[in-house]
Amino acid sequence: MSLRACVLALATLLSSPLVSAAEARAAEPGTARDVQDRLVESRHSIGIDGSRINYRAVAGTTVLHDRQGKPRAEVFSVAYLREGVSDVSRRPVTYVFNGGPGSSSVWLHLGIIGPRRVDFADAVQPQPAPYRLVDNAHGLLEVSDLVFIDPVGTGYSRALGDAKDADFHGVKEDIESVGQFIRLWTQRNGRWNSPKYLAGESYGTTRAAGLVNHLQNNEGMFFNGVMLISSILNFQTARFAPGNDLPYILFLPTYAATAWYHGRIQPRTDLAAFLAEVRAFAGGDYAAALMLGDRLPEEQAQAIAGRVAAYTGTTPAFVRNNNLRVPIFRFTKELLRDQRRSVGRLDSRYVGIDRDAADDRFDADPSYTAILGPYTAVLGDYLRSALKFEDDRKYEILSGEPGRNWKWGSGFVNTGEDLREAISRNPHLRVYVANGYYDLATPFYATEYTFDHLGLEPALRGNVSMSYFESGHMMYQHPESLARLGRELRAFIGATAP
Repeated sequence: MSLRACVLALATLLSSPLVSAAEARAAEPGTARDVQDRLVESRHSIGIDGSRINYRAVAGTTVLHDRQGKPRAEVFSVAYLREGVSDVSRRPVTYVFNGGPGSSSVWLHLGIIGPRRVDFADAVQPQPAPYRLVDNAHGLLEVSDLVFIDPVGTGYSRALGDAKDADFHGVKEDIESVGQFIRLWTQRNGRWNSPKYLAGESYGTTRAAGLVNHLQNNEGMFFNGVMLISSILNFQTARFAPGNDLPYILFLPTYAATAWYHGRIQPRTDLAAFLAEVRAFAGGDYAAALMLGDRLPEEQAQAIAGRVAAYTGTTPAFVRNNNLRVPIFRFTKELLRDQRRSVGRLDSRYVGIDRDAADDRFDADPSYTAILGPYTAVLGDYLRSALKFEDDRKYEILSGEPGRNWKWGSGFVNTGEDLREAISRNPHLRVYVANGYYDLATPFYATEYTFDHLGLEPALRGNVSMSYFESGHMMYQHPESLARLGRELRAFIGATAP
């Protein structure tokens, strides 16, 4: 291509209102090396318990390079750093991300951990704009600096040069690229000797378990703690595949909690005690019946169907017609079918309206549609108006493309073994796990099963603590759970950062 043609091509790119300068530099042949970090700093303060916390916010993209020094991706992040800290080696830093795979970090950022949060009305259909951003008295800035990370293909994070977003979309590839960013941020900000934490939600817990072991083994970076919010490490616990009976057993207590919440079963005054009863049945008589498969006598099958129906607010015929194995989406549609309503997956307290009440799955998850509008609008305004970061590209809140093309490897993914190894090699590593009773994406009994099967030595089992909330996947949408989760996360850091 001639020099004149190159100049004309570049001018065309730069004149497009939908293409940023950074995109134009990345797209220009042979000049990917010229892409630079774009970081914008601003100063803020928030009021917590009558006092002010002053902090710096640094928002923008950081370029990742390959071994030859060629740019391969830019990763968007927002860091919050408390002002007036004389010794950063005494100040914890927490690296935060959500899951998907394909999700930006907006949910933990503006839901619970960051210094500002969306003022959200719980368990209702989507609200009309405008939405409010308020000081977050439940966040972690009081006890830790914070770095919110958007993996490649989410937020403003994109592949550069010859690389494609798909090159980063896999269990191993994702851990390596996020790990590269964390090492780079730690080094550039002089935080190697600070107490360090990872916090992830949903697939972000899968990432966190793999990441803590990866960074420990490959970078010598040891962490004080890992915070897992709505955890899934072993995907066998959640894949409703022929021949895999585990999810039917492990989802049953959450089905029961959902039926209890919507008044579809005999009233019980103590939810925790009721769920202990359901756990005992699920892991006992129910699991034994499913193990028999086709050898299960019909009389026993009818009895099991009756008990499952009694716990789930459905009918024995429905359970028996599903061969005693009720898939998640049939349950979310069946429970309130007589009301022409479906219940949510992320949070089964939410109720949705579908086009066809006779279908066997909902049109959309009502617990996701309720939060999508408020979080998207607030983040779009917040980045430009408060954090002063401007980019005309689409900010990918939750992209379906990574999940559709994710490289899972062979068999069921299970980063529980990574976590076991990390704890075994670093006995000071502590893990906090938050569970929502109404979470049908990562059910609490499935998480219990995973941790019961980590294979930790008895002396190390106390390194893991669990907590339970009467809410769903994003338990911080529930006001009481928001306050308690914030207290417990701050206490966890306080207890593990000497």
